[in-house]
Amino acid sequence: MSLPAGTRIADNGAMMVPMNSFLRSFLRPCARPLRRGAVVALVLVALAPGGVLPAAAQAPAEATDADFLAAKAAFDRQDAGRLASLGPRFGGHLLEPYVEYWRLNLRLAAAASVPHEDFRRYAERWPDTPLVDRLRVDWLKSAGRRADWTAFALEYPPAAGEDTELACYGIQYRRQRDGDAALAAAKPLYFTDRSTPDACEPLFAALIAKGELSTADRLVRFRLAVEAGNLRTAQAIGEELPGAERVPAAALRAVDRNPLLALERGDFRWHQPGGRAVALYALERAARTDAASAHAAWIRHRVQLPEADRKFGNARVAYHAARQLDPRANNWFREADGAAPNETVAPWRVRAALRAGSWPDVAAAIDAMPASQAQEPAWRYWKARALAAAGRNDEAGVLFAALASEHHFYGVLAAEATGQGEARLKTLPGASRPVADPALLAAFGANPGVRRAVKLAELDLRQESQREWAHVVRGMDDARLLLAADYAHRAGLYDRAINTAERTTGQHDFGLRYLTPYGEQFAAAAREQAIDRSTLFGVARQESRFIADIVSSAGASGLMQLMPATARWVAKQLNEPSFQPAKIADPALNTRFGAFYFRYWLDRLDRMPALAAAAYNAGPGRAQAWRGAESLEGAVWVETIPFNETRDYVKKVLANTMYYAQLLGEPYVPLTARLSTIAPRNGGPTLAAKGD
Repeated sequence: MSLPAGTRIADNGAMMVPMNSFLRSFLRPCARPLRRGAVVALVLVALAPGGVLPAAAQAPAEATDADFLAAKAAFDRQDAGRLASLGPRFGGHLLEPYVEYWRLNLRLAAAASVPHEDFRRYAERWPDTPLVDRLRVDWLKSAGRRADWTAFALEYPPAAGEDTELACYGIQYRRQRDGDAALAAAKPLYFTDRSTPDACEPLFAALIAKGELSTADRLVRFRLAVEAGNLRTAQAIGEELPGAERVPAAALRAVDRNPLLALERGDFRWHQPGGRAVALYALERAARTDAASAHAAWIRHRVQLPEADRKFGNARVAYHAARQLDPRANNWFREADGAAPNETVAPWRVRAALRAGSWPDVAAAIDAMPASQAQEPAWRYWKARALAAAGRNDEAGVLFAALASEHHFYGVLAAEATGQGEARLKTLPGASRPVADPALLAAFGANPGVRRAVKLAELDLRQESQREWAHVVRGMDDARLLLAADYAHRAGLYDRAINTAERTTGQHDFGLRYLTPYGEQFAAAAREQAIDRSTLFGVARQESRFIADIVSSAGASGLMQLMPATARWVAKQLNEPSFQPAKIADPALNTRFGAFYFRYWLDRLDRMPALAAAAYNAGPGRAQAWRGAESLEGAVWVETIPFNETRDYVKKVLANTMYYAQLLGEPYVPLTARLSTIAPRNGGPTLAAKGD
């Protein structure tokens, strides 16, 4: 849209139009109807000398940052009155869409019927905000709760997708329109390990009544809930099963008092499906704590079960044994051959075989995975290793070559397996970032969504800022993603810059993917602790994405995410009596303390970067406990870390370090050398990690 001559943009994002231009535009037909109050105000402005209202008729004072944060606090408290009193101050403000969204959301939360016209007015006024999609979902759920299907049809389906609750309302809507044929779409939603929204319950009840959700289906969901540890959901499902399949909640509660003792006694109704379900429940609960003892009790009673249940139980106890790093887990998995596929258990079947050093079992376990799961980078890499171990080098080479072109932990390992590790890293695109076109950057920065993302970040509303940014960059091609990432970098939105640069598929810029802000602080910390800058950058990138003032839900702060207790301990080690906890997020102090803490455990954990990274994330006691009774290849040790978060963390920190080493010009050290061999545990430290 071209702006009238003399038009300028105010600090709050509003357009300031000269009076004669305003009068001409006001006399034209309006694009959308104006509320009566707005028309009166505009006319008063137009007629007043100089376009200024008399003092008695002045508009509310322009909103400040404090006003916006007060409005957010009022929304969080569900204080509609306070929010309404603040609302008029935000007319024309950059963040007005948020205040109006909060006001409408509170009306919906109060079970009021928000007219469709109010939603449409909002959607038409601010079409390019993520809030429209969220408000549409809120509005649809409100209509669904009232069973107002005429209104529901006006906005369904939402363009941005739907969660389970809205999906169930959508099926209810189609059912009243099309009949019971619509129920088929509800059946896949039933198979979850957690409780389901109220909107789904009438659909599931109808499927059960029609026989389209069988007792066997309901037992499957019972098992899913048990496996996930959602015991209340399991109890509710079990109680509702019919006849001999019923699983009494009282029986489950009795097991909970001492699962292992219940399993050892074996006092179950083995001849009835419900009794067998209680036995398997006891096995699950006992094995979760002590798989070895559970297995000893299980083998005395499992003969009483049908083969399918017996195989299922064998797989569950082997799964827990694998997660507890029991060296017998691989053998116990062999007892489960033929069990129904399970995407949660399958990776641990591979890991147990890796830990046991049985390459044939590694290959067999990967081959037994669902095809989509077997294509994940980890399993393609380990399949290639298994093929190489079997002497099938040509087949292994094909897998390694494909993986080597990908940019992640297994891509680096695969490149090294082909002898191209250093060469691959030296060809990283974008190691030196070209200067972006200032005009393109300025145009991107003028986007209201970008301006809102920046402003929300300034106000420490990161979740809202991230949603706004994601809305702006969705659907962009690689060139525009890199422009957006460059802008975010320049604006200090380092997390947005990294995450946006990582979204490219063909054109990459590793200078943006692996930013190096706070260079002086990291360099000083690295020198003091005689540790590579690449290691510190690798940790900080994973910990904080370089947001200096970020505080985790657990209370960890700053670039290196230090807990207050850890910072106090480090201050004592460094003889810093003047340390003040309030300064924990200061970049210089945070990087210095984080570097000391990482180096401290690196020295005490055999100078193994993988062990030190695991200790930094999950605690040195755990890192020691995971070492095993015999030496393990470092990559196998990393792959078999029992905590999903820590396993992913260690892989990413080590891969980050490899990329940073190349970008910073440090000598090449192969990832396989950094991983090396993890020696057996030997007692070891117990101090809590910085995140504990």
